[in-house]
Amino acid sequence: MLQPKYKKKLDDLLAVCHKNLRKVNDELITKAFELSLEAHKHDLRSSGEPYFGHPYEVAMVVAKEIALDDVSVACALLHDVVEDTEITIDDIRKEFGDTIAEIVDGATKISNIFESHEITQAENYRKLLLSMVNDIRVMIIKFADRLHNMRTLEYLPPEKQQRIAKETLEIYAPFAHRFGLAKIKWELEDLAFKHLHRKEYEEIAHALNAKRREREHYIRKFIVPIENRLRQEGLKFSIEGRPKHLYSIYNKMVKRNKPFDEIYDMFAVRIILDTNDNNECFTVYGIVSEIYKPIPERFKNYISIPKKNGYQSLHTTVVGPEGKMVEVQIRTQQMHEIAERGVAAHWFYKENGSQAPLDKELENWINWVREMFEQKQGEEVSPKELIESFKLNLYQDEIYVFTPKGDLKILPKNATAIDFAFEIHSDVGFHTIGAKVNGRIVPLNTILRSGDQVEIITSKKQTPNRDWEKFAITHKAKAHIRRYLKEEERKLIEAGKEIWEKKLKKAKLHINDDELTEYVHTKRFDNLQAFYLAIKTEQVDVDVVISELTDKRTPTSEPVKSDSSVSIFNKFVDTARSITSGISIFGTKGNLLYAYARCCNPIPGDEIVGYVTTGEGIKIHRKNCKNIQALLNNGEERIVHVEWPEATTSDFIAGIRISGNDRSGLLNDVTSAISNYENTNIRSVNISTKDSLFDGQFVVNVKNTAHLNGIIERLRKIKNVTKVERMDE
Repeated sequence: MLQPKYKKKLDDLLAVCHKNLRKVNDELITKAFELSLEAHKHDLRSSGEPYFGHPYEVAMVVAKEIALDDVSVACALLHDVVEDTEITIDDIRKEFGDTIAEIVDGATKISNIFESHEITQAENYRKLLLSMVNDIRVMIIKFADRLHNMRTLEYLPPEKQQRIAKETLEIYAPFAHRFGLAKIKWELEDLAFKHLHRKEYEEIAHALNAKRREREHYIRKFIVPIENRLRQEGLKFSIEGRPKHLYSIYNKMVKRNKPFDEIYDMFAVRIILDTNDNNECFTVYGIVSEIYKPIPERFKNYISIPKKNGYQSLHTTVVGPEGKMVEVQIRTQQMHEIAERGVAAHWFYKENGSQAPLDKELENWINWVREMFEQKQGEEVSPKELIESFKLNLYQDEIYVFTPKGDLKILPKNATAIDFAFEIHSDVGFHTIGAKVNGRIVPLNTILRSGDQVEIITSKKQTPNRDWEKFAITHKAKAHIRRYLKEEERKLIEAGKEIWEKKLKKAKLHINDDELTEYVHTKRFDNLQAFYLAIKTEQVDVDVVISELTDKRTPTSEPVKSDSSVSIFNKFVDTARSITSGISIFGTKGNLLYAYARCCNPIPGDEIVGYVTTGEGIKIHRKNCKNIQALLNNGEERIVHVEWPEATTSDFIAGIRISGNDRSGLLNDVTSAISNYENTNIRSVNISTKDSLFDGQFVVNVKNTAHLNGIIERLRKIKNVTKVERMDE
């Protein structure tokens, strides 16, 4: 028998359920209530109150503010039972059946993962989101759970408050937006804002309160003429002022870099029509536009083209009395319910047999989530990449672009032509060489805008490159590009391994993986794959490596020279002559095969040596190249004396590393300094920034060391540049 205070709580919950839900199984909710109360009877919250108050309040949020079904309410009551008490999922399954057990299990898994400081298992994260797709009630309960936790956040230590508030703003609020749960999203954002930026929150709240009466008076003045006209037209409607949320005001202040007093569009009105005829929304828009002057570029038609979460409405901004801008939203009652309660309203209309296009939109969004988190067998995605991609796709507003045939594609804001190409099909994306936007040829990194008509130009010879990943926005495009690049890298590694094995065989040398791994670590390679990749991309000279490994095995007391190495060396000395581009050996000239070593990229002015390779002529190294140092110290006979001619017209590759404190325009200053000095050609650039620190590697064509040193001196004079040096490799 329940104590009177708990009997009242149960009665209140059932009353809310009967008011908001279509059908209610009183027995199910009572049973869940009693089990949760019993399971948590000895538990306390951080505030010192009985723990049961939390699942009870979560159930009230589900029943009152989301209002999906009675199963969700029962699951809300039970959502912490498995995690915090002796009761198991099997116990829940026996008492309540498979459906409730699966939802409670899903909610428990999400707790375990989101509560960790860092998500370390991408696989678990993916599974929980896919389980959410299988039964959306899992996430409905998590939204309600997080909302109640945010409402009572002040009882936790400050560092925990910060972490939970940040997670709420980054994951839960945008996720609630995608579910169409507008009211919950706004409250989550405002509560997170309160804990993350308390000073700014209190300033805005105080400013709003100070002008509340003035604002209400203005809205009333604005509404009256509209009400009169709508009544004359015989329309059934309700009209009300819509409060602007503190976090959205703060965002506007930050984005526009303006104080509170200069944010003028803080007046908002919503007109809700009691009709099933969407055309009446356009009639009302016409009436509002007659009374007040509209701002054309602020008109948005989400009725004809709903958002991905099913949101439908007409948005316009008009110039009201005293020249103040007022946002106006116009929608039907059904649209309003879906805007406020999102996925729960979809559920309701679907169960009632309504075939609104909204169901399709919900399905599309669920497919979007599924596509994001499903992966090919054996493919690894780092948790960081997964989270960043997920956050990015949650945050983005949408744009609407069209194919040449007029098909609509919805993409995130700031999407580029390459995102559009992959949205059509991965094969189109892989072979994209350009795009036409509204009939004009544009680069692949062109940012698209709503209304653009986009045509993709393809070529069978084109393949993705690393730059694409930098300007792709959608997870779909990024994932396909990454997958392709990883596959290409795997092929290069295989080819590098093949080169290594052939050279070993030719040198009649046997080296096991352990010995080779030990060697590559001394050369600062992370693993054998990185070593094989360096071989294929000619960052490592295989002959030098084999020579070093051979020397290690040869007793130092009496070095033994192989006949083949002596004969190769003698052959080159005997035929020493001038080489066409001007490298001379022992001051003589002759037609010898040679190449510049890519491990140190020597240029005229550097002290150089030649290394006689097997089958590839002479490799020209810088004298201080680390690959050649060991051989020089051991008196290796395959080292030959080479020198530069007195003049050369050839260009040589050199690398420059630059670091410093990042600032706006720094990259532009650096590239200008390089390219304006003796018309230097920049071959490639790799930039990274971390915590306001800038690190860049530039590969340039230079004529000699004097040319290179001139560039380095110019770079050192640039503001915020702290270090400039030549890259050895």
